[in-house]
Amino acid sequence: MSDPWVALEPGTDPAERSAALRRAYDAYVTAGRVELPVRPEVADSWRRSARARVSPEGMAGVDLDGEDLGAYRDSHALARVMPVIRELTGAYAADGRHLVAVCDAHGRLLWVEGPPATRRRASRMNFVPGARWAEAVAGTNAPGTAITVGRPVQVFAAEHFRRPVQSWTCAAAPIHDPATGRVLGAVDITGGDQLAHPHSLAFVGAVARAAESQLALLAPPPTAEALRLTALGRDEALLTVEGRGLRLSRRHSEILVVLAGRPDGIGGDELLVELYEDETVTPVTLRAELSRLRHLLGPGLLRSRPYRLAAPVDADFDTVTRRLASGAVTDAVGAYAGPLLPTSHAPAVVRLRARLEKQLRAALIARGDPALLADWAYSTWGEDDLPAWRALASVLPPGRRAAALARVAELDAWQRG
Repeated sequence: MSDPWVALEPGTDPAERSAALRRAYDAYVTAGRVELPVRPEVADSWRRSARARVSPEGMAGVDLDGEDLGAYRDSHALARVMPVIRELTGAYAADGRHLVAVCDAHGRLLWVEGPPATRRRASRMNFVPGARWAEAVAGTNAPGTAITVGRPVQVFAAEHFRRPVQSWTCAAAPIHDPATGRVLGAVDITGGDQLAHPHSLAFVGAVARAAESQLALLAPPPTAEALRLTALGRDEALLTVEGRGLRLSRRHSEILVVLAGRPDGIGGDELLVELYEDETVTPVTLRAELSRLRHLLGPGLLRSRPYRLAAPVDADFDTVTRRLASGAVTDAVGAYAGPLLPTSHAPAVVRLRARLEKQLRAALIARGDPALLADWAYSTWGEDDLPAWRALASVLPPGRRAAALARVAELDAWQRG
């Protein structure tokens, strides 16, 4: 695959691939074995789904309905950009075969629009407004997985973790708050096999970016004083609260990183999955950690049901993300003090750390600035980064390439074993 997030390359027979995926899916569900042609990104999602104990035969649950859904939807930030989303996706929603859906950061569907017959068919798998399609509770699916990995995703046929969803194909992209970089939700197109094409993935990503641009135009200036979380290049984060600095334990650091990215809150079961690799860790252990953290932070700052912080968080890793999104690569590199909680193995932190590193590396390579690439390559976190060293060697003048080329050769030999 030229793009691992595209479900089918042009020219691939959908029926043949669907049959092969179904065999691979059955092998995974029955024996825990990943076989070709499963994409590594889908296999990772299957593992997360299994770890979260998602039932392959289950259905998405409905979290909100009636007046509760209406009130929540009307007050949600994405309500302001629905006119833009509808305008851009109107052709999909009107063609008789596709649905356009928008969910919040918890994976709860807020809007599901399209032809009545297609909506009725989708309702049989609870793809309806108010249903929660987060990956941790509904398994591999485009909107839920896009929120989890923080980028546009296609999911085709038996790549879905739940069997009732495997007759559908979907493409989704997360929508971020342009001020904070936090995920607000995702826009999704759901339909048949024809969606498994690079064009639909690119299109849904463009719709998400248009929504973010509209949000930036509509955003009022910030008024609330935020907490300050410093977690880049540190094993133990520093939280600044009303002028006092609190050095957090490693576990409390991981909790704050997760909560900083989930301003609307996160349930205890999902937080457990995001923090602990060890499946034997119980909710009692997590509740004890949260109790200690609440005592450390002081009254009223850590809330529950769902777990969330009572004040906005200005996190250093969010600063880097915002600067990259605005094209300020130099400023982004200047704000990057190192990998996010570098010794943490919490699944959510590992994902966010890798995503930020990949985004920075890609921006640096695209910019091609020798000074910026050298700053990265000669840092403690970039010294083994072969793509960065190759990029540096390619942009240095001939008389200054020797050291970089030697390092490229050394890393290449080391990776070859």
